[in-house]
Amino acid sequence: MAGTDSSAVYIDEDIGTDTEATSGTQDAPYKSLQYAYLQKPARSQYLTRKSVEGPVADGADESSKLEWKPAAKSAMKKAVNFFEQQKKKQGREKELAAQRHKEEQEREKVFEEAKKITLEEDKSLPKATRIKLDETDTNIVKLRKHDGSGDLGTRVRVFGRVHRQRKQKDVLFVTLRDGYGYLQCVFAGILAKTYDAITLARETSMEILGEMYEVPPGAHAPNQRELHVDFYSIQPGWRAPGGEDAITNKVQAQGDPQTLLDNRHLVLRGDVASSVMFVRDAVEFAFHQTYRELRLRKVSPPALVQTQVEGGATLFKFDYYGEQAFLTQSSQLYLETVLPSMGDVYCIEKSFRAEKSLTRRHLSEYTHIEAELDFITFADLLDHLELVMCRVIELTLADPVIAAYIKELNPEFKVPERPFKRMKYTEAIEWLIEHNIPNEEGQPHTFGDDIAEAAERKMTDIINRPIFLTHFPVEIKAFYMQKDREDPRVTESVDCLMPGVGEIVGGSMRMDDWAELMAAYEREGIDPKPYYWYTDQRKYGSSPHGGYGLGLERFLAWLCKQHTVRDTCLYPRYMGRCTP
Repeated sequence: MAGTDSSAVYIDEDIGTDTEATSGTQDAPYKSLQYAYLQKPARSQYLTRKSVEGPVADGADESSKLEWKPAAKSAMKKAVNFFEQQKKKQGREKELAAQRHKEEQEREKVFEEAKKITLEEDKSLPKATRIKLDETDTNIVKLRKHDGSGDLGTRVRVFGRVHRQRKQKDVLFVTLRDGYGYLQCVFAGILAKTYDAITLARETSMEILGEMYEVPPGAHAPNQRELHVDFYSIQPGWRAPGGEDAITNKVQAQGDPQTLLDNRHLVLRGDVASSVMFVRDAVEFAFHQTYRELRLRKVSPPALVQTQVEGGATLFKFDYYGEQAFLTQSSQLYLETVLPSMGDVYCIEKSFRAEKSLTRRHLSEYTHIEAELDFITFADLLDHLELVMCRVIELTLADPVIAAYIKELNPEFKVPERPFKRMKYTEAIEWLIEHNIPNEEGQPHTFGDDIAEAAERKMTDIINRPIFLTHFPVEIKAFYMQKDREDPRVTESVDCLMPGVGEIVGGSMRMDDWAELMAAYEREGIDPKPYYWYTDQRKYGSSPHGGYGLGLERFLAWLCKQHTVRDTCLYPRYMGRCTP
């Protein structure tokens, strides 16, 4: 056994501890040689043992495990090398810390100097004209040549938020956003050295004044112009946070989907989300304009109802002054009631479905574009649907700003060719069998199957053009749908399927015979009494009529090539999410 050595360091690999409180004596040994050498380098001896699991030589006593032995040369070499590496690392860290401290001091010095700078508007300059950032009327905004020659540019006053920024030598470039457009603002000289300028964070609100210029040749900026700033201000409360709370840290393009939805209010400030919302605004306006051209009148049906349209399983129920009521699944029944007095009608309202579904194309609350047409045939209905969708796209793309957003979001988008492909349900079943696309049970499709979303979408994507899928079996469609006179097994119904999304429109001719509707109530187990006002349409002068419902979010997902309808509405609502 090695003798006691006051300069020796002891390591017991079984019961030792590697902590700063460990002394390295026989009574308080370290656990590892590397740690021991780090704490007490270049000692005369490093004695080791394994007091519990150590080997015992043949014929030796168990107490031999308690003997202290000099550390192996190879282990000592590794410990020394590790010590040298750590020493160098600590040296570098000290240098970096010193450098950071120096930089921090210099930064604080710059900040202190910057805080001394105060800006005042030069009152001798022309009065500034307030404009929105998309204002390009040359009668309002004139541009000075990039080299400063020629006539003065218009001096303008703009408000907005910092969308992007970059520093180039002593010049600060800020892209300002106000919801209408973008404007590149150039801060030079003392303007780029103020405390506000050197600590500027994205989303900070600003008021900026300056002269409008052309951008230099070869340079690029929104509308090929820039604002040469002569004064700006950031009012109390306008400054956005930097550091950990900076918007770029709160929301990131490839971030966790649930985190992004929690911060949807910030996501909406981004390029993609805001572009989709701009397109949504234009599309909704185009629907109104199209319906106005076709002489459909807008009505506003109630959202609180006591009847169902699409089956009781998806109803949101609530207590209505002691009576049971529901959030509307569809406004269709109410639209039908005004056909006799108003002619063809439409509405753009919210509909609600309590579907326990988390697919990318389902929402619990969505914008429903619905229309009802009087005295028509099923062929008329299909022609009308095709006309409406194509006209809406035409009107939307007629706006160059919106067309540019769609081009950015969906570069491969092409206006659908007319006529849309017509395919009967029975033909779709045959197509799915021929292409070996099974039903949800893994079996070949048969008549009566409710074609599942996955199979429907796969078929649509392969065919790769809009499809009017028609004549669904009576059993899988709503009670009010008109049966085909030539084949009473099926209804005069239609789903419009779009590549990449699937169904975006569902429609049908409506039953116009009183007796047939009463039989449908009985078949579906529906009490006709609450529907008296709907049934009366067949009693007081009936007519052949039909209509449809189009999901705006799905239409936008197709047009803007968005993976999920959650990204095409302002704040999505679906099972498990009702915030923010």
